[in-house]
Amino acid sequence: MRVSTPRYQQIARQLGDKLRGGTLAEGDKLPSVRTLSQELGVSINTVQQAYYCLEAEGLIEARPQSGYYVRTLIDRLGNVPRRSAPQATARQPLQADQESILLRLMHQQRQPGWLPFSLSVPAPSLLPVGKLMKALQQAQRELPHGGIEYELMTGNAALRRQIARYALFWGSPLTDEEIITTEGCTAALTLCLKAITQPGDTVAVESPIYFGILQTILSLGLKILELPTDALTGVDLDVLKSHLQAGHVQACLLVPNFSNPLGCCMPNAHKQRLVQLMETYQVPLIEDDLYGDLHFGPDRPLPCKAFDRQGLVLWCGSVSKTLAPGYRVGWVAPGSYFDALLQVKRYQAGFSPGITQQTVANFLANDRYELHLRRLRQRLKSNCQRYQQTIRAHFPFGTRISEPQGGFTLWVETDARVDTLVLADQLAPHKISIMPGSLFSLQPQYANCMRLSYGLPFDERVAWGLQTIGQLIHQQLKV
Repeated sequence: MRVSTPRYQQIARQLGDKLRGGTLAEGDKLPSVRTLSQELGVSINTVQQAYYCLEAEGLIEARPQSGYYVRTLIDRLGNVPRRSAPQATARQPLQADQESILLRLMHQQRQPGWLPFSLSVPAPSLLPVGKLMKALQQAQRELPHGGIEYELMTGNAALRRQIARYALFWGSPLTDEEIITTEGCTAALTLCLKAITQPGDTVAVESPIYFGILQTILSLGLKILELPTDALTGVDLDVLKSHLQAGHVQACLLVPNFSNPLGCCMPNAHKQRLVQLMETYQVPLIEDDLYGDLHFGPDRPLPCKAFDRQGLVLWCGSVSKTLAPGYRVGWVAPGSYFDALLQVKRYQAGFSPGITQQTVANFLANDRYELHLRRLRQRLKSNCQRYQQTIRAHFPFGTRISEPQGGFTLWVETDARVDTLVLADQLAPHKISIMPGSLFSLQPQYANCMRLSYGLPFDERVAWGLQTIGQLIHQQLKV
C-alpha cells in the first residue's frame, strides 16, 4: 500500500501552489514558523520541514534574523549557467586525450586522503550500511542454497515486485512482468541501446551530458547528437523536433529528472510533449531515471514513462545513487521492446546476481527505503545549499551555479578565461579532484565549466576544498 504523504509535504505543496499562482508577490514575507504552526495546528518542526522543501525548490529564501521571503525571479534565474548551444551535427569519435584525462581523474578520486568532488555518488556515511548488511543476511537465508543458483533471466522476482510496487508512488500501472533487472543503470542503458539501434545510428542526448553515457553510446558504434539544454528545464524540444522531422535521430537517451551534470528537471508539460514527439515520429526514448528519487521538493517528479501510451519509453533505474553503489542493482521497463531487450540480455549479458537483488528487494519492503530517502534528501539538500553559499563567497564575481532541485551534482560556469583542465592539474597537489566541463561533450565546449558533487557531507575540510578551488580560479584570472 502507498504510504500516506507526510504532513510537512502536504503543507509545502499547498504553499507552493499559492506561490506559483501569485497569491504572494516576490519579496513578500511569509508567516513566521511559530505563527503558521499555530494556525495549522501542527508542530514547529513540521512547518520548518515544509519551508525547507520550498527553499530547496527555489521559491523562498531565509533571511537571517528576519524570516522567510518569496524569492524574486532574478534571484532564482539570474546566475544559473547559460543555455548550452552545441553544434547541430552528429559526432562519433571521442577525443583520445579525454580518455587519458578520465582515467587519471578516476584514479585520483579513489585515492586515500583526496577530496573527491569529482565522484558522483553519495558518501558511505549517508547510506544505511548496517541495515543493508542485515538485509543481505536475510537474503542468504531466503534464497535457495544461499543464493548460489542462477536467477531468472528477467531477474529476481521479489525485486521486480518491489519495483512495480514502488512505481505506484508516481501512479504507474507497471507490473513485475514488464520489468527486467540489470547490473546497474549503465547496464540497463547499454541493453536498451543494443536492442533498439544499429551501428551508425544517431542517438540524441542532452548537452552537457554525463561522460559515461557518451562512452557507452560510442562504444556501440553509434553517433551522438547533442541538443541545446536549459539549466532549469532541460532539452530544447523545438530543436529536437526539427531533427526528428528530418529523420536525423533513430533514438533518444535523456535524463529528464535531475540530469548529470546540470541537475535540471523537465517540467511535466515538457515530458508529456517529449513523449508525444516520440509517438509522432515513432522514435524510442531511453529514459535514465537514476536520480528521480533524490528530489528536494515534496513530491517525486514524474518520469516520462508516466505519459507513455505506445510502449516507446524504455524506463531505466537503479539504487546505485540512493542505496548501494557497489551492489550494481538496476532495472529497465522496456515497453514494446521487452522481447528484443530480453534476447540481448540472454545472449550478451546473461543472468543477474540474485543475492544483491534479493537484498535490495528486502530493503524496499516495509517502506524502509522511503524512510531512508527522506533522510538522504534532507542531507543532500542541506549540502547543496551550503556548497552553493561557499562557492558564491569564494569564487570570482560572475560565476554561474546550477540550481538543482534534486540529485547531487552542481554545474559551475566560470569566467571564459578559466581552463578547468588546467585547474584540475593545479588542484592535484592539494589532493582535490574535480570533473572538468570539457569531458561532458564531444565538442570543444565547456572548457570554463566544472562538475562538483555535493555527495560529501559539508564540513570544514569540504569548505577548505571549495575555497582552494576559488583561490586557484582567481589566480588563473590574474595571469
